[in-house]
Amino acid sequence: MPPRVLRTLARSVPTVAPVPNRAVLSLTGSQVAEFLNGIVASHVPHPIKGPLYTALLHAQGRVLYDVFLYTSTDSAGKRGYLLDYDPRPSEAPPLLPLLKRYVLRSKVKIRDVSEQYSVWAAWGNSTPEPPREWSWARSGVVEPRWKADEWPWGRKEESILDRRAVGMGRRFLVQQGTLPQETSDHELAASDAYTLHRILHGVPEGQVDIPAMQAFPMESNMDIMGGLDFRKGCYVGQELTVRTYHTGVVRKRILPVVIHKPGQRLPETVKPSPNAPSYPSNLNVKPTVVLRPDDTRTIPRPRGAGKLLSSQQGVGLALLRLEHVEAAEKGDLNLEIQVEDGGSKGTWALSHWWPSWWPHQPEEL
Repeated sequence: MPPRVLRTLARSVPTVAPVPNRAVLSLTGSQVAEFLNGIVASHVPHPIKGPLYTALLHAQGRVLYDVFLYTSTDSAGKRGYLLDYDPRPSEAPPLLPLLKRYVLRSKVKIRDVSEQYSVWAAWGNSTPEPPREWSWARSGVVEPRWKADEWPWGRKEESILDRRAVGMGRRFLVQQGTLPQETSDHELAASDAYTLHRILHGVPEGQVDIPAMQAFPMESNMDIMGGLDFRKGCYVGQELTVRTYHTGVVRKRILPVVIHKPGQRLPETVKPSPNAPSYPSNLNVKPTVVLRPDDTRTIPRPRGAGKLLSSQQGVGLALLRLEHVEAAEKGDLNLEIQVEDGGSKGTWALSHWWPSWWPHQPEEL
């Protein structure tokens, strides 16, 4: 959960909302599991076991698409997958022709079924999730440690338990033009409510937060969110991903931030408002040194900058250098963005927070 002053933004009632900017592909055929296992960054079991969250990577290890795979059974009783992804134009090649290039002689059929399905999310009525266990690598890579006898993403078809973060709820597919059954006992909200929900839980998603051909999976928290497998066989982008796990260092992470006026203390409450200023994505987050009158230290100029990603209602997600985060927590740096035009024109400060579910690094590493 966010800091206490921001909890007024979080919905306290069971809520269901459409997930914006998603398309759906159908993947069927006797070799669909083996086909997917060779191209995505998570293990896809054969025979099909259940849904999962994962990514397709470029050969150099950068993210092309973050995706959800739902299990589905056709009228003939044959099982396959429905793939939910962000189709907005990016530097990545369109996903459908990209996947078809990988098919070669595999017994796999791929087609766009976006006109048949819409993607929804529901949250707020699940029983409390027990504390998670984590595996840490010296590089800073973190993995959730699931129980050996459980499939963490659930077993229900065309539905997935969203285990990317504690409290995210469930994600599922609905026939286009119809409302989900959950509207009978959940409050129906707009897609903005879902975006705010995942921002408050520190969950990046889609092309704005995980820009294709630019984002590295670990810097985008895909390890922590359970979307990567560092022990499976060969897949596209594996070499750099596994090398980072064993010998690299994770220097950046995506964290939730509050956007406020520089030098101003955070307000005691932050309430949803249709008049809240909006902020462009992909703005540089610049670190500025805090100078004190009695400070005799020589503080080197900070290296690099971060990026503001999705934002809404005065909160957002930002890709930040961990050295800047540490310095900001010590009071040595301030983090700022500069907006050039629009209703939010001017300089704004960012204050980050660590979600309550976030893993804590053991001292021995």
